[in-house]
Amino acid sequence: MKKKLLVFVVAMLLAYPNVSAQETFKVMFYNLLNYPLEDAVPGREQDLAFILADYQPDLFLVCELNNITGANNVLNITRTAINPDFEMATYVSNTSDDVFGDQNDLQNLLYYNSSKFSIQEEVIVQTDLRDFNVYKIRLNTVDQDTNPVDIYVIVCHLKASSGTVNAQRRFEMVTELVAYLDTLPADANVLLGGDLNLYTASEAAFQELLSANNNITFVDPPNRVGSWSNNTNYIDVFTQSTRTQTGLGGTTGGFDDRFDFILTSENMLSNADITYVSDSFQVYGNNALTTCYNSAINTANCGSSNSEFSFEIRDALHNFSDHLPVTLSLEADVTLSNKNDFETSQKIALEKTLINSNLIVYINSPEFLNQPLNIYNQLGQLVKKLQTNSHQKQTFNISNLSNGIYYVGFSDYNTSPLKFIVSH
Repeated sequence: MKKKLLVFVVAMLLAYPNVSAQETFKVMFYNLLNYPLEDAVPGREQDLAFILADYQPDLFLVCELNNITGANNVLNITRTAINPDFEMATYVSNTSDDVFGDQNDLQNLLYYNSSKFSIQEEVIVQTDLRDFNVYKIRLNTVDQDTNPVDIYVIVCHLKASSGTVNAQRRFEMVTELVAYLDTLPADANVLLGGDLNLYTASEAAFQELLSANNNITFVDPPNRVGSWSNNTNYIDVFTQSTRTQTGLGGTTGGFDDRFDFILTSENMLSNADITYVSDSFQVYGNNALTTCYNSAINTANCGSSNSEFSFEIRDALHNFSDHLPVTLSLEADVTLSNKNDFETSQKIALEKTLINSNLIVYINSPEFLNQPLNIYNQLGQLVKKLQTNSHQKQTFNISNLSNGIYYVGFSDYNTSPLKFIVSH
């Protein structure tokens, strides 16, 4: 019996290691330019696939999606170009009321690698123009039930165009978001990706996002705060426009503005459980050449054979959208669960790992039907014996167990124990 108990405890340690590793996660935000209704450039899906296959983001935040067809097309592209585990959040048409005209054909969405992240909550923050879409996501770590690492990912698209009226509307949209952020924990990890349409950091909307008086204070990770519009001192963070040629859709002014951002909550620079990787922010496709000012991104003014971003990448970016994507990396000291191996090899599964009174077990192999099933505490001590029946889904009352961490498994078979938590 002691030998069998020792084997079980060792199995638990192997199945749930406590040693964490440094994991890095790549993030991209991209304005998709009225996808898929904008069809002046035929077959631009191939350009998007080329871009995503090169960068390989784990989180892909987008705006200017027109409809569910476009959303599903992008999902299929992510699965082919990046990873078949990619999923998308719930597609929702814009719910905000625009009294100045119908803007319901421009939606935001999040795509994510489901082997690394799961969605816990989806929230819509309404404004007078377009929604802020908020997604609370969680890292798929081995200890996510007891030590979750969560991020609130916000995707947005503020009012476009210059002038005091449009600047005021951008500010009013941001105030609606800030009111929502006041409801979050002050130490929440928050990431905001969007086309903010800002011409200068002095705009009220940007200052409101960065205000230290807020519950959540945002920061600009590259710390390139200033009057960036038409200012070549900030060309390294320019994102629009990739084009000078008319007839392709979108803006044609050439490379002269910084409209696209990924901001992080202040705590994510240093002391959060998931943090910004220093110097990782980059405008994807921008070689930071002053000769690129007012040029098309795929011209020789914007790159050479020695540049980081090749002509092929810049040409794909030029063809797909009038914006460049913005990217950064996050890191965390965690151990990710191996979701794919876990799902394919597991012969028993739990419906939930946080249990109140009923433990629901799925038996996926006939050898475990009508067999003894044991529950052990953290010390590997047997605390409860169960008996499975002939059904795939089985429910066991464990209300007599005190709060704590437990493991369930078959002692006479070579299977990894499954962890669950009792919380009455």
